[in-house]
Amino acid sequence: MKQYQTTGAGAPLELVESSTPEPVGSEVLLRTRACGVCHSDVHLHDGEFDLGSGRKLPVGQPGMTLGHEIMGEVIAFGPDAVGVEVGDLRVVYPWIGCGQCNTCRRGDEHLCLAPKVLGIHQGGGFGDHVVVPHSRYLFDFGGADPALAATYACSGLTAYSALQRIGTLATGDAVVIIGAGGLGQMAQQIGHAAFDLAPIVVDIDPDKLEAAKAQGAAAVVNSKDADAAEQIKTLTDGGAVAALDFVGSELSANFGLSVLRKGGKLIVVGLYGGQLSFPLPFFPMMARVIEGNYVGSLSDMDALMKLVREGAVKPIRIDRRPAADAENILAELKAGRVQGRAVLVYD
Repeated sequence: MKQYQTTGAGAPLELVESSTPEPVGSEVLLRTRACGVCHSDVHLHDGEFDLGSGRKLPVGQPGMTLGHEIMGEVIAFGPDAVGVEVGDLRVVYPWIGCGQCNTCRRGDEHLCLAPKVLGIHQGGGFGDHVVVPHSRYLFDFGGADPALAATYACSGLTAYSALQRIGTLATGDAVVIIGAGGLGQMAQQIGHAAFDLAPIVVDIDPDKLEAAKAQGAAAVVNSKDADAAEQIKTLTDGGAVAALDFVGSELSANFGLSVLRKGGKLIVVGLYGGQLSFPLPFFPMMARVIEGNYVGSLSDMDALMKLVREGAVKPIRIDRRPAADAENILAELKAGRVQGRAVLVYD
């Protein structure tokens, strides 16, 4: 088995070879066929999250095999595994919990305080084999592009879960998506498929805004424009009912709050970093809500993959790269040079 592992904060990845594990019990062994590269992989490789005011949250450690957007081929399984066959191609739900706590028992494994997430706490898709603890974490993706299918395990799931937090929309209600990168593009396509949503899309990159327009955005706005917030208030007759921030920076979160109507909701999804400062009286006066969204539940994944198998979710741009390029992709993603989603592919 070959794995590209971390060696230190921001340091080069190291190719490590070891014996291929043999699955036991309910475990399923996959040969990795594709693995999406996510911004959280960049943070884990860098070893920190930016908390603002010079503060950092240390994360990651040497010896991690990153990669949580995994699509693979079943090559073996333990004697207690059910519902799988050798040769099955499956997307992996990586947000695995302890399975014992109240959080896990109510179906929110992704929020478990003792997580066993693939690509973080256990070996992920930056390795050519992955052990999955149970077949319930494996999903058929129908006729979808296998490389694209890998990205539904985080990018797609996160977008789907965040969109659900908007709630019921009335006629004329407007939703703003901030960030037209891979995650924002995924949200736009899933929003259309699952919620009949045509959002206003905001970004600073004209090319990404053009792509959003081509994908059916109700309108696009460049947040570099001095009157960007006013443009949105004009388009929405006073403000949006919800803004989904897929960037998660100080600038993007403040912009999101500035375009909400009274009673509106800011849903923070991105992890770029920083801190938010906002006058407390405005929260009750404007009846606004700030809500965070962290990936999604196993039931969310099931609902999303049903849409994928039905062909309801239109594809976004995928940049396929050999697994050996993992380190270069992390650097390109950090620098903002990736259009759509970058995916490692294995021979």
